[in-house]
Amino acid sequence: MSVKCQTVINYIEQFAPKHLAEEWDNVGVQVGTTTREVSKVLVTLDVTADVVNEALSMGAEMIVSHHPLIFKPLKNLRFDTSFGALIEKIVLNGLVVYSAHTNLDSAVEGVNAALAEKLGLQNIEILSPDKEEELVKLVVFIPAGHEDAVREAITKAGAGWIGNYSDCTFQVDGIGTFKPLAGSDPFIGAVGQLEKVEEKRLETILPKQNLNSVLKAMLKAHPYEEVAYDVYPLFNRGKVFGLGRMGVLSEETTLGRFADRVKKTLNVQTVKVVGDLAKTVKKVAVCGGSGASLLHKAFFAGADVLVTGDVKYHEALEAKEMDLHLIDAGHNGTEIVILDQLAAFLKERLVKDGVEIYVSQVNTDPFTFL
Repeated sequence: MSVKCQTVINYIEQFAPKHLAEEWDNVGVQVGTTTREVSKVLVTLDVTADVVNEALSMGAEMIVSHHPLIFKPLKNLRFDTSFGALIEKIVLNGLVVYSAHTNLDSAVEGVNAALAEKLGLQNIEILSPDKEEELVKLVVFIPAGHEDAVREAITKAGAGWIGNYSDCTFQVDGIGTFKPLAGSDPFIGAVGQLEKVEEKRLETILPKQNLNSVLKAMLKAHPYEEVAYDVYPLFNRGKVFGLGRMGVLSEETTLGRFADRVKKTLNVQTVKVVGDLAKTVKKVAVCGGSGASLLHKAFFAGADVLVTGDVKYHEALEAKEMDLHLIDAGHNGTEIVILDQLAAFLKERLVKDGVEIYVSQVNTDPFTFL
């Protein structure tokens, strides 16, 4: 069994909406076509030659990565370079590569949420909230007997989510009236005659950014030539998105002990620490990947320590002067925690279609510590 690649993408973008990506980022389809039939998906941090070989060996048609395969605009694509040869292999084997980067960082259950939960933080909040979801209500009128097909189409396209509940809709019975005019091709009734039809009023809620795709799916599934529907703006509070997370440990501990816990929990070879190892820590900020830009956010939020990766010398020096402890567990080590969560999300939604989801077993971290 299989689904169109676009179906997988729709689910990914429910988890990590594309509009959350930073302006400089390149997210979405990197290589391939959304019409490709997909039966196996490989989830990875990076798209490398080893990962592509892994995908091909298991018969996967799609690779979902965190880091974009194509990050900067290409001036050429030479197949006698390592990068060009990688693209050539992907294309010749019909693979689809899709990347969710900074949108996955800012997602409600994204990289930073996964990192905070992995480290056992409690009372977790967003460290740097900067976006809020806009919501709309969609109401559509459907002839009786066709409501299930339309409902399934719009919920698959991204409507009907309320918190941890999917497929949330409401429906009532009613009578619709219409008179087909010259030039029409009515599904029910005849030209020039007033029709009264038993119809269902189906309504649901959806993020504004999903509206176009939901309307497209609705119109395709609806039997009428002209579909009657309404879209209402809502003032309901939507999801809040942002980078980083803040939480507390169940019990205070020393910086040294917590650093050792981070190392073991994230299964990294080493961590770099800024601060007095004997100092007490309880309030913890985290940012997967490269999070030193949140130093001041963490400081003013009252964090005792920031767990992140890719900390530069002068950033570490600044943190030390601020008396903000740092634990650098590496870029890979602080982001790889998201793979299992994303894979589980996709498995739950695609199992009914027989699509298999795998987490890459290739270690793409380029560093070895001696």
